[in-house]
Amino acid sequence: MKFDITKIANAILFMLDSKVINLNDKKLCALLFIIEYNHLQTYEEKVFGETFIKGKRAPEPEIMGDIFNIIANNIDLEDDDERLYIITELLDFLDIEILEKEKFNELNFIKMEEEYDPSLFSKKEKKTIESVVEKYKNETPRQVANATFAKEKVRSTPLGEMII
Repeated sequence: MKFDITKIANAILFMLDSKVINLNDKKLCALLFIIEYNHLQTYEEKVFGETFIKGKRAPEPEIMGDIFNIIANNIDLEDDDERLYIITELLDFLDIEILEKEKFNELNFIKMEEEYDPSLFSKKEKKTIESVVEKYKNETPRQVANATFAKEKVRSTPLGEMII
């Protein structure tokens, strides 16, 4: 499956509509992992086509992690860089606020005019997304990250290696 930024953007819109508290880039990445992992376990396919690498604190999405780093650190990209297309596509759906913390920059997501489009997802994908969002919407980013380590595949994968 190919990486799908439109589905990720719509999943974020769904999370915002569902009033997910403390939805920053860290919590989003953990939620995306749990959605991909659970869907892969149940239906043997991914929802977003993202790859996750084991990090020290949580699984890190390969593409979205790179995108969030570029946005958080205001890195300039060449006009022909594919990541610029991904960022532009994401920003077509929502705005991203950069909050400067003492040791890092945090990204928060702001809904604009675009509405969540459930037609992008299959019934199975919607079921997976809705169940994960409902389960974790009131959890802190740290609690959601900790929940990823409850998965045996995450614990058994060596640091820096691909989980899914």
